[in-house]
Amino acid sequence: MFACLIGNLCRRVPSFLNRRSLMTKPNVVFVLGGPGAGKGTQCSKIVETYSCTHLSAGDLLRAERNRTDSEDGQLIDTYIKEGKIVPVEITINLLKKAMENQKEGKNYFLIDGFPRNEDNLQGWNRVMDGKADVKFVLFFNCSNEVCVNRCLDRGKSSGRTDDNRESLEKRIQTYQQSTRPIVELYEKQGKVRTVDASRSVDEVFTDVKTILDKEGFLKK
Repeated sequence: MFACLIGNLCRRVPSFLNRRSLMTKPNVVFVLGGPGAGKGTQCSKIVETYSCTHLSAGDLLRAERNRTDSEDGQLIDTYIKEGKIVPVEITINLLKKAMENQKEGKNYFLIDGFPRNEDNLQGWNRVMDGKADVKFVLFFNCSNEVCVNRCLDRGKSSGRTDDNRESLEKRIQTYQQSTRPIVELYEKQGKVRTVDASRSVDEVFTDVKTILDKEGFLKK
Protein backbone atom coordinates (compact mmCIF):
# COMPACT_ATOMS: atom_id res chain seq x y z
CA MET A 1 0.00 0.00 0.00
CA PHE A 2 2.70 2.48 1.04
CA ALA A 3 4.81 1.67 -2.04
CA CYS A 4 1.76 2.16 -4.26
CA LEU A 5 1.04 5.59 -2.77
CA ILE A 6 4.65 6.66 -3.26
CA GLY A 7 4.55 5.48 -6.87
CA ASN A 8 1.40 7.48 -7.58
CA LEU A 9 2.90 10.57 -6.00
CA CYS A 10 6.08 10.34 -8.08
CA ARG A 11 4.08 10.01 -11.28
CA ARG A 12 2.29 13.26 -10.47
CA VAL A 13 5.50 15.24 -9.99
CA PRO A 14 6.01 17.37 -13.14
CA SER A 15 8.77 16.21 -15.47
CA PHE A 16 10.49 19.56 -14.93
CA LEU A 17 11.09 18.60 -11.32
CA ASN A 18 11.97 15.01 -12.12
CA ARG A 19 14.82 16.18 -14.32
CA ARG A 20 16.30 18.47 -11.70
CA SER A 21 16.98 18.16 -8.01
CA LEU A 22 13.82 18.37 -5.95
CA MET A 23 15.84 20.40 -3.46
CA THR A 24 16.84 23.10 -5.97
CA LYS A 25 14.35 25.26 -7.83
CA PRO A 26 15.59 26.98 -10.99
CA ASN A 27 16.29 30.69 -10.53
CA VAL A 28 14.62 32.96 -13.06
CA VAL A 29 15.37 36.52 -14.12
CA PHE A 30 12.71 38.20 -16.23
CA VAL A 31 14.33 40.46 -18.85
CA LEU A 32 12.01 43.27 -19.89
CA GLY A 33 12.17 46.41 -22.01
CA GLY A 34 10.59 47.88 -25.11
CA PRO A 35 11.10 46.47 -28.61
CA GLY A 36 14.65 47.34 -29.65
CA ALA A 37 15.85 48.03 -26.10
CA GLY A 38 18.63 45.48 -26.57
CA LYS A 39 17.31 42.60 -24.48
CA GLY A 40 18.46 39.86 -26.84
CA THR A 41 21.85 41.46 -27.46
CA GLN A 42 22.56 41.82 -23.76
CA CYS A 43 21.32 38.32 -22.95
CA SER A 44 23.72 36.92 -25.55
CA LYS A 45 26.59 38.74 -23.86
CA ILE A 46 25.45 37.56 -20.44
CA VAL A 47 25.50 33.87 -21.38
CA GLU A 48 29.00 34.30 -22.84
CA THR A 49 30.24 35.47 -19.43
CA TYR A 50 27.96 33.84 -16.86
CA SER A 51 26.72 30.30 -16.26
CA CYS A 52 23.06 30.69 -17.20
CA THR A 53 20.60 29.94 -19.99
CA HIS A 54 18.88 32.53 -22.18
CA LEU A 55 15.30 31.83 -23.26
CA SER A 56 13.66 34.37 -25.55
CA ALA A 57 9.87 34.17 -25.51
CA GLY A 58 9.79 35.94 -28.89
CA ASP A 59 12.32 33.59 -30.49
CA LEU A 60 10.47 30.55 -29.17
CA LEU A 61 7.20 31.87 -30.58
CA ARG A 62 8.74 32.67 -33.97
CA ALA A 63 10.34 29.21 -34.13
CA GLU A 64 7.00 27.60 -33.31
CA ARG A 65 5.28 29.75 -35.93
CA ASN A 66 7.75 28.55 -38.58
CA ARG A 67 7.50 24.87 -37.62
CA THR A 68 5.60 23.16 -40.44
CA ASP A 69 3.61 20.81 -38.19
CA SER A 70 2.77 23.41 -35.52
CA GLU A 71 -0.86 23.50 -34.41
CA ASP A 72 -0.49 27.12 -33.27
CA GLY A 73 1.75 28.51 -36.02
CA GLN A 74 -0.89 30.46 -37.93
CA LEU A 75 -2.41 31.88 -34.75
CA ILE A 76 1.02 32.99 -33.50
CA ASP A 77 1.76 34.62 -36.87
CA THR A 78 -1.45 36.64 -36.73
CA TYR A 79 -0.78 37.91 -33.21
CA ILE A 80 2.84 38.85 -34.01
CA LYS A 81 1.94 40.74 -37.20
CA GLU A 82 -0.76 42.70 -35.36
CA GLY A 83 1.60 43.55 -32.50
CA LYS A 84 -0.61 41.72 -30.02
CA ILE A 85 0.40 39.45 -27.16
CA VAL A 86 0.16 35.73 -27.94
CA PRO A 87 -2.19 33.74 -25.63
CA VAL A 88 -0.37 32.88 -22.41
CA GLU A 89 -0.99 29.14 -22.61
CA ILE A 90 1.06 28.92 -25.81
CA THR A 91 3.97 31.00 -24.51
CA ILE A 92 4.25 29.28 -21.13
CA ASN A 93 4.10 25.84 -22.73
CA LEU A 94 7.03 26.78 -25.00
CA LEU A 95 9.02 28.26 -22.10
CA LYS A 96 8.38 25.24 -19.89
CA LYS A 97 9.49 22.82 -22.62
CA ALA A 98 12.64 24.86 -23.25
CA MET A 99 13.50 24.87 -19.53
CA GLU A 100 12.95 21.12 -19.30
CA ASN A 101 15.25 20.51 -22.27
CA GLN A 102 18.23 22.36 -20.80
CA LYS A 103 21.18 20.37 -19.50
CA GLU A 104 21.48 20.00 -15.77
CA GLY A 105 23.99 22.22 -14.04
CA LYS A 106 22.70 25.57 -15.25
CA ASN A 107 20.23 26.72 -12.65
CA TYR A 108 19.77 30.34 -13.76
CA PHE A 109 17.42 31.21 -16.61
CA LEU A 110 17.14 34.60 -18.31
CA ILE A 111 13.61 34.77 -19.69
CA ASP A 112 13.60 37.54 -22.25
CA GLY A 113 10.38 39.32 -23.24
CA PHE A 114 8.13 37.72 -20.63
CA PRO A 115 5.81 38.37 -18.82
CA ARG A 116 4.40 40.99 -21.18
CA ASN A 117 1.10 41.61 -19.41
CA GLU A 118 -0.97 40.72 -16.35
CA ASP A 119 -2.38 37.63 -18.06
CA ASN A 120 1.18 36.38 -18.71
CA LEU A 121 2.11 36.94 -15.08
CA GLN A 122 -0.99 35.18 -13.76
CA GLY A 123 -0.36 32.28 -16.13
CA TRP A 124 3.24 31.99 -14.93
CA ASN A 125 2.16 32.02 -11.29
CA ARG A 126 -0.50 29.42 -12.01
CA VAL A 127 1.78 26.99 -13.85
CA MET A 128 5.18 27.64 -12.25
CA ASP A 129 4.28 28.53 -8.66
CA GLY A 130 6.60 26.55 -6.40
CA LYS A 131 8.58 25.24 -9.38
CA ALA A 132 10.79 28.29 -10.07
CA ASP A 133 12.09 31.24 -8.07
CA VAL A 134 11.87 34.65 -9.76
CA LYS A 135 14.90 36.51 -8.39
CA PHE A 136 14.39 39.89 -10.05
CA VAL A 137 13.51 41.77 -13.24
CA LEU A 138 16.35 43.11 -15.39
CA PHE A 139 14.77 46.16 -17.02
CA PHE A 140 16.33 47.80 -20.08
CA ASN A 141 14.92 51.30 -20.18
CA CYS A 142 15.12 53.62 -23.20
CA SER A 143 12.88 56.04 -25.09
CA ASN A 144 10.32 55.01 -27.71
CA GLU A 145 12.29 56.92 -30.35
CA VAL A 146 15.45 54.92 -29.67
CA CYS A 147 13.47 51.67 -29.76
CA VAL A 148 11.83 52.48 -33.11
CA ASN A 149 15.06 53.56 -34.80
CA ARG A 150 16.90 50.45 -33.62
CA CYS A 151 14.14 48.13 -34.83
CA LEU A 152 13.93 49.83 -38.23
CA ASP A 153 17.69 49.45 -38.65
CA ARG A 154 17.46 45.82 -37.55
CA GLY A 155 14.60 45.20 -39.96
CA LYS A 156 16.82 45.95 -42.95
CA SER A 157 18.69 42.70 -42.38
CA SER A 158 16.76 40.63 -39.82
CA GLY A 159 13.95 39.45 -42.06
CA ARG A 160 11.54 39.84 -39.15
CA THR A 161 8.03 40.64 -40.34
CA ASP A 162 7.32 42.77 -37.26
CA ASP A 163 10.30 45.14 -37.74
CA ASN A 164 8.32 47.72 -39.70
CA ARG A 165 6.92 51.07 -38.57
CA GLU A 166 3.26 49.99 -38.52
CA SER A 167 3.92 46.91 -36.40
CA LEU A 168 6.37 48.82 -34.21
CA GLU A 169 3.82 51.49 -33.32
CA LYS A 170 1.40 48.76 -32.24
CA ARG A 171 4.10 46.89 -30.31
CA ILE A 172 5.21 50.00 -28.44
CA GLN A 173 1.62 50.87 -27.58
CA THR A 174 1.12 47.32 -26.28
CA TYR A 175 4.37 47.57 -24.32
CA GLN A 176 3.40 50.86 -22.67
CA GLN A 177 -0.12 49.72 -21.81
CA SER A 178 0.60 46.13 -20.79
CA THR A 179 4.27 45.51 -19.97
CA ARG A 180 5.25 48.68 -18.13
CA PRO A 181 2.62 47.97 -15.43
CA ILE A 182 4.34 44.60 -14.83
CA VAL A 183 7.67 46.39 -14.32
CA GLU A 184 5.98 48.82 -11.92
CA LEU A 185 4.45 45.91 -10.01
CA TYR A 186 7.87 44.33 -9.44
CA GLU A 187 9.32 47.75 -8.58
CA LYS A 188 6.93 47.91 -5.63
CA GLN A 189 8.37 44.57 -4.49
CA GLY A 190 11.95 45.89 -4.79
CA LYS A 191 12.70 43.36 -7.52
CA VAL A 192 13.63 45.59 -10.47
CA ARG A 193 17.20 46.28 -11.58
CA THR A 194 17.10 49.11 -14.14
CA VAL A 195 19.72 49.76 -16.82
CA ASP A 196 19.90 52.82 -19.09
CA ALA A 197 19.68 51.02 -22.44
CA SER A 198 20.00 54.12 -24.63
CA ARG A 199 23.80 53.88 -24.62
CA SER A 200 26.22 51.66 -26.55
CA VAL A 201 26.15 47.87 -26.16
CA ASP A 202 29.41 47.81 -24.19
CA GLU A 203 28.37 50.65 -21.88
CA VAL A 204 25.09 48.91 -21.12
CA PHE A 205 26.83 45.58 -20.50
CA THR A 206 29.20 47.20 -18.00
CA ASP A 207 26.18 48.11 -15.88
CA VAL A 208 24.64 44.67 -16.41
CA LYS A 209 27.79 42.97 -15.11
CA THR A 210 27.76 45.15 -12.01
CA ILE A 211 24.18 44.07 -11.30
CA LEU A 212 24.78 40.36 -11.93
CA ASP A 213 27.97 40.28 -9.87
CA LYS A 214 26.09 41.88 -6.99
CA GLU A 215 23.28 39.32 -7.38
CA GLY A 216 25.76 36.44 -7.13
CA PHE A 217 25.73 35.18 -10.73
CA LEU A 218 28.53 32.68 -11.34
CA LYS A 219 30.97 33.41 -14.13
CA LYS A 220 32.09 30.67 -16.48
